[in-house]
Amino acid sequence: MLDKKNQRYNLISYQVQDKGLTLKKILLDKLNMSVRFINKMKKDRNILVNSKYQTLSYETKIGDLIQIKIDEESNHFEPQDLNIQVLYEDFDIMMISKPPYMVVHPTKSHIDKTIANGIMFYLKDKSEEPRIRFVNRLDMNTSGLLIVAKNAYAHHLLSQDMKENKVTKKYIAIVKGVIKEDSGTIDQPIYREEDSIKRVVDERGQKSVSHFKVIERLENSTIVEVLLETGRTHQIRVHLSHLGYPIIGDEIYGYVDEELIKRQALHAYKLDFNQPRTKEILNLKAELPDDMKELIEKLKGEK
Repeated sequence: MLDKKNQRYNLISYQVQDKGLTLKKILLDKLNMSVRFINKMKKDRNILVNSKYQTLSYETKIGDLIQIKIDEESNHFEPQDLNIQVLYEDFDIMMISKPPYMVVHPTKSHIDKTIANGIMFYLKDKSEEPRIRFVNRLDMNTSGLLIVAKNAYAHHLLSQDMKENKVTKKYIAIVKGVIKEDSGTIDQPIYREEDSIKRVVDERGQKSVSHFKVIERLENSTIVEVLLETGRTHQIRVHLSHLGYPIIGDEIYGYVDEELIKRQALHAYKLDFNQPRTKEILNLKAELPDDMKELIEKLKGEK
């Protein structure tokens, strides 16, 4: 049994409720730990039963308290006050509402002022020094929800759920043109062109599936919700463009008019998933950013 009040970002606590289970069986089947993670914890002697180190073959008893200490060095990103918006936080994860024009973590071309720098500042005054990992990624000019894991355990479980399509990912896009169908599915493979960041629909590509639903039709454009079944790079942008409805503001695949908006009108607005440790269902939403609200008002004014 996992008691939420005894969980920490760097400590997993579990009280045994079943007879005759080995420690290894509990770690694998009850806590869904990977063999790699278990072996690292074993090597570091960080697996304790009733405050004593035990081998994986130890036969547990009902009431035993298993504790797994997660010792990880914190990231060395420079803390910067970037007013990062944290929508949800617990011992395993943080949910961030990413603004447009901000990179997720430092790169050679963006060495600071990233989401990662902002998170390090946010954590500065807390009694936590986790090693943060991003579970999902968004393009610099896409806004919306980011899942940040505070430990390797949570990152592994959420990444597995992502691969197995157990995370519901919904986006709002504003496209050029009026989509006639109320809803539909785009099942087209996406291929990366050689020596280019650009992706195209091509039979040589990876299977890619997007489901769309019209939210509102405007004079010469459409507000559409997109549910991702797969998670290819630029998937929504490529699929909508292939359908004949490019995203407004998209410099690579879309329709550019800087009087309307200065970036692609794409927002990751909803994520539904299981909390990695407790398995409770989390439903998170990120409000549409101001530039997309303003775009809608401009488009409604077209006659």
